[in-house]
Amino acid sequence: MNNSFFSKFTPKEPKFFPILKEMSDVISVASDLIIECVQNSDHEAAIEYYKKIKEQERKGDALSARVFDELNSTFITPFDREDIHHLADRLDDVTDYINSCAKKIVLYNPKSMPAGALDIAKLIKDGGICIGKAVDELDVMKKNSKKIKEYCTELHMIESKADDVYENFLIELFENEKDAVEIIKMKEIMNELERATDAAEYVGKIIKTIIVKYA
Repeated sequence: MNNSFFSKFTPKEPKFFPILKEMSDVISVASDLIIECVQNSDHEAAIEYYKKIKEQERKGDALSARVFDELNSTFITPFDREDIHHLADRLDDVTDYINSCAKKIVLYNPKSMPAGALDIAKLIKDGGICIGKAVDELDVMKKNSKKIKEYCTELHMIESKADDVYENFLIELFENEKDAVEIIKMKEIMNELERATDAAEYVGKIIKTIIVKYA
């Protein structure tokens, strides 16, 4: 009842949606870069990719801060302030994990990247696409809640696929790699990639919560 009443006074083009869309675009750019990064064995190239990804990570941080500032200066929001803030934070987390992976590739300089790294990097990209589509629909979620739920379900499926890739990677790693240092390097790099898909799934959970409240 209250939500319906206040929605009458909500601006037709709330300022938060474009910012959230920009954050999803940052994820998309960063995911493209990490795909290229894990395919390149040259350390100097990895450094350059990390610099580009770091730029996106800083952009994501700035956008997240913008959301916080807007929440403090906006009287009426399209949905709960806590939900908007939570969503922005989790979107930022996806880019943070991509950045952390690139950083570890540069710092650890592994002898080679496991094949699973590319598989998970591509899944991160797929998750970014789903997030972008879901965010695009948020301002009209009353009309398209079913479609948004489908994107959130897809995010869960993507995370499950990433879990499978990571588990298979661990099995092969401990069976075939004898260098303990390389095991640590590759495991930490892959773990950051997998955590990015976890963060993307979490974005989907937050969006589903918003749908339950407002759609």
